[in-house]
Amino acid sequence: MHLPQDADLFRVPIGTSARMHVARYGYGGHQIVLLHGFATSSFLWRHVGPMLAVGGCAVHVPDLFGYGQSDRPFDADFGLGAQSAYLDSAFTALQIEQATVVGVDIGALVALRLAYDRPDRVRRLVLVGPPPLSDLAGPEIRELQRDTAKYALRLSHGLFGAAALLRPFLSGGVDDQRFMPDALIGRYLAPFLGSDGANHLLTLAGALTPEDFEDLAIERIYQRTLVVRGTRDRWCTRSIAEEYSERLPHGHYKPVEEVGHLVPEEDPHSLSRLILALARTSELDEAPMEGSEERSAIVMRNFGEA
Repeated sequence: MHLPQDADLFRVPIGTSARMHVARYGYGGHQIVLLHGFATSSFLWRHVGPMLAVGGCAVHVPDLFGYGQSDRPFDADFGLGAQSAYLDSAFTALQIEQATVVGVDIGALVALRLAYDRPDRVRRLVLVGPPPLSDLAGPEIRELQRDTAKYALRLSHGLFGAAALLRPFLSGGVDDQRFMPDALIGRYLAPFLGSDGANHLLTLAGALTPEDFEDLAIERIYQRTLVVRGTRDRWCTRSIAEEYSERLPHGHYKPVEEVGHLVPEEDPHSLSRLILALARTSELDEAPMEGSEERSAIVMRNFGEA
């Protein structure tokens, strides 16, 4: 079956003058929103979005505010709480009443924040490689935050300065380096080119503070949640993923074998199956994952990938 690669593109208002870039795949009945993480963009979902669309879903893929092709005002708040509020506004602009929300890395934290603040917006959750609850920025971003002044001084005048910051995140995010060649790193680097690119990346890192989660009680997030981790993920260990699944009232842990942190890059097929299985569950199903995953596998076999 042919996978649709072209997406409908929108710039939706999230304030008086600010705009968020959103790609949409498909027009199905199941609403799904896919959130990227730090140092990436909606481009991360270019394989998963079309697969979910063929599976009967309407898939919206935003660039978080300040990332990708979304606006990046110099005085904006790019923190996790603000990103959740921006996403809520985007739901309104896109006429999405409720969706299964999927997030990678800090995108998982934005999804959690939205589920807590606006539970009516979030039907299901998928957290892919979330940072540890004790260190929400994660160890790799924390290093940038500690050394912001040093990096800014060294990189502010370099056209490709952000490459020195992005490459470790992207190369370290996959287990098999064939899935992150130099050309692909260059594509992720594109939004951060120019003399201000590295400084903006450091601004995004500095905006990730634990204060945004001080009032969030994860035990009060009641949506059925899938915690997904690549078994070769260096940053989200098995114990981190299992802590999420244990503390969430309806959390379930699902490993994806032999891949690293950026599961959408290394194994989009397995991740798509898991998302489809969760999105299709009925509130009345007693064992929804098993039956739904089997139905999703049938859809994926149409891709010739199962």
